[in-house]
Order: sequence, then structure tokens, then C-alpha cells
Amino acid sequence: MKEFLGVTKALSDGNRIKILKALQHRPMFVSELQLALGISQPTVSKHLKVLEEAGLVVSHPQGTWVRYHITKDARNPYIASILGNLRHWLEKDIEIMELYKTLQASREHRQREEHT
Repeated sequence: MKEFLGVTKALSDGNRIKILKALQHRPMFVSELQLALGISQPTVSKHLKVLEEAGLVVSHPQGTWVRYHITKDARNPYIASILGNLRHWLEKDIEIMELYKTLQASREHRQREEHT
């Protein structure tokens, strides 16, 4: 029961769901998530901490930055099931579709900067 509650509590916030949906597309840094969600860096970091403690995301330091991604080695039996379903859930939700547009625009902007 404790493992299940830990995961469901982590999923009880809309911004945390958006973070997971964003990370399903690619690993990201806090600053990228901050821009995509339009919330402060400390708030993003707090949400990521909750998701990491629940076992839904993992972090990897890259120099002075930390990159986050969806966990692939879920020790909690509920995580794989929930993450698998989440990949399909909310795809037509207006907030998630807007998030995807923002992520795409950010990616295109970053690619343009790399080529100049």
C-alpha cells in the first residue's frame, strides 16, 4: 500500500503530470522545464524532487547541470504500469497539447541558435 500511495501522491499535481509528459519526449534540464511550464525554478525543482522520491524520474548530473528523465528501472510495481498508461493518457488534453507546442518551439529555437 505504501508504494502505491507514494506514486499516486506524486501524481496528484497538474504540474508534476506535465513534467512527466514532457520527460516522456526527452530528458530535460530544470531550466527547460521551467520555460515550458512557465513556473519558477524552485517550484520545478520541488516537483522534480517529489517525482524522484516516488521513483518516477531519475537525475543525472552533467557538469553543473542536472538532467532528468523518466525512470527505466522501476522497482515499484506500480510505476511501470502507470508510466506506460500515462504515455497514452491526456494526449488530447488542451494543457498537454499546449505544453507540447511550447516544447517544440523551444527545441526549434535551440536548434536555430546552434546553427548560427
